[in-house]
Amino acid sequence: MSNFQNTTSTSIIFLLTGVPGLEALHTWISIPFCFLYITALSGNSLILFAIVTQPSLHEPMYYFLSMLSTTDLGLSISTLVTMLGIFWFNAREISFNACLSQMFFIKLFTVMESSVLLAMAFDRFVAISNPLRYATILTDSRIAQIGVTIVIRGTLMLTPMVALLKRLSFCRSRVLHHSYCFHPDVMKLSCTDTRINNAVGLTAMISTVGVDSILILLSYILIIKTVLSIASPEERKKAFSTCISHIGAVAIFYFPLISLSFVHRFGKRAPAYVHTMIANTYLLIPPVMNPIIYSVKTKQIRRAVIKILYSKDM
Repeated sequence: MSNFQNTTSTSIIFLLTGVPGLEALHTWISIPFCFLYITALSGNSLILFAIVTQPSLHEPMYYFLSMLSTTDLGLSISTLVTMLGIFWFNAREISFNACLSQMFFIKLFTVMESSVLLAMAFDRFVAISNPLRYATILTDSRIAQIGVTIVIRGTLMLTPMVALLKRLSFCRSRVLHHSYCFHPDVMKLSCTDTRINNAVGLTAMISTVGVDSILILLSYILIIKTVLSIASPEERKKAFSTCISHIGAVAIFYFPLISLSFVHRFGKRAPAYVHTMIANTYLLIPPVMNPIIYSVKTKQIRRAVIKILYSKDM
């Protein structure tokens, strides 16, 4: 019994992987990743600061954007230490509990981002279909309730998935294939039946990210139907232009996720470093691109960011 406990407890040490076959280039590979992390952390922090400090941005749309920036910051920080630790110091070891914690937060912020994108889709639908009641429907208290619900939903759906990993025993290789703890990776190393884990993990992702994607699609079908019913071409263009930034955010969240799934399923003959590079970048693309998209496409955000940067120079 003690031996079984030793293989499933805190005594387990996993070994994370950098870029297979390119270990000698890890220092150079770290340079673009450092740039991506700096861009993600500074961009999302700047948007958060702008929304908090600029009264003109205290509106529902920007409150949801602040939630998006918060989840992007969390997603970036969740992988930063292990990824750069491997590239800079070859620090590959991670304890079982630390691995579970990292896995939980990566999944949590991913699910939260999906939920925030759904809330933003609802925000755009209300703003376009019922502009006169927009402020009364999306009050500050209701937005706060949505935010709390997003956190609780993610926590409740993901806790069983991560907790069930504690029932597994590990008697094979302890080498993971990513620079962070990835749920399927950990399960592959187990010598215990993982069918329950697979079922719970799949259910959690379908009932969160899967359901959210369908509801976002339905929201845009209703938005397009509403926009097409507007008589004036100028008004139609103006209404739809308010959705461009959100459509971009949805695209850069779901496309890398789908691409990673396809590579894992159909790209088995591809070199190992291809899988690793895609897995490493897919978590960084949304946090890097979202601040850029909203700063470029949203006039109010662009003005607020420029104002902050200009005031600092003064």
